[in-house]
Amino acid sequence: MLETLSRPINYRLQDRDLIMSEPGSGYVLRVRDLPETERPRERLLEVGPSNLSVAELVSIIWGVGSPKEVVLAMARRTLREYGEKAISNELNPKRLAEAADIPLTKACQLIAGFELGRRFYGTQAGRPAQVRNAKQAYRYLKDMSNSNKEQLRGLYLNSRYQVIHDEVISIGTLTANLVHPREVFQPAIERGAIAVILAHNHPSGRLGGTSADIKVTEQLVQAGEVLGIELLDHLIIIPNRFVSLINSINRQS
Repeated sequence: MLETLSRPINYRLQDRDLIMSEPGSGYVLRVRDLPETERPRERLLEVGPSNLSVAELVSIIWGVGSPKEVVLAMARRTLREYGEKAISNELNPKRLAEAADIPLTKACQLIAGFELGRRFYGTQAGRPAQVRNAKQAYRYLKDMSNSNKEQLRGLYLNSRYQVIHDEVISIGTLTANLVHPREVFQPAIERGAIAVILAHNHPSGRLGGTSADIKVTEQLVQAGEVLGIELLDHLIIIPNRFVSLINSINRQS
């Protein structure tokens, strides 16, 4: 059943010490083909960094694209498929390069840039996001619906329901064979998280969970119980809608 937008049920952490598959292309202008007023570097000089899109800023950091893709198109695709929040929290250049299909040097440049931002301005960024129910989780993760590739993403929470880490766990079909509990719970162990919220998108627009979705979720719940790390939810996200697999499983129990 679909989650309603009214009176969401808050998550409750247990008192203990404590993942699926469903893409067009057209001619993309090269940066040098754009009018000067639309080129990222020229726009930076003219209007300043605060008026540029994230993709334009990334294309300036990268400078050039790859032999198969121009830089601005690559930046837009990477941000769309990986998600801005997730990419800003990624720490592994090899994983980012492989998942986003970009050169390793580009992945290193991005991760270094975000790390500089964290070091210089992270202490001024305010409180971490707090996620207490499925509706709040959907609001945080809804940018996933823009991806044309299926993506499994994890939010890792502390005891105050604050998001301490956001990670793209895998890109591609979600099955019990491809999604191992180790890949889901290792980031939680590394960062001291006590709970995980998973989400994956269906680029086809199909909202309902498959038998594979349910099976993977049940296996991860059991693995989390062994580790003492709670799987609070597993959402399926499409544009403007979502469903909770955990709620579906609980109703069947």
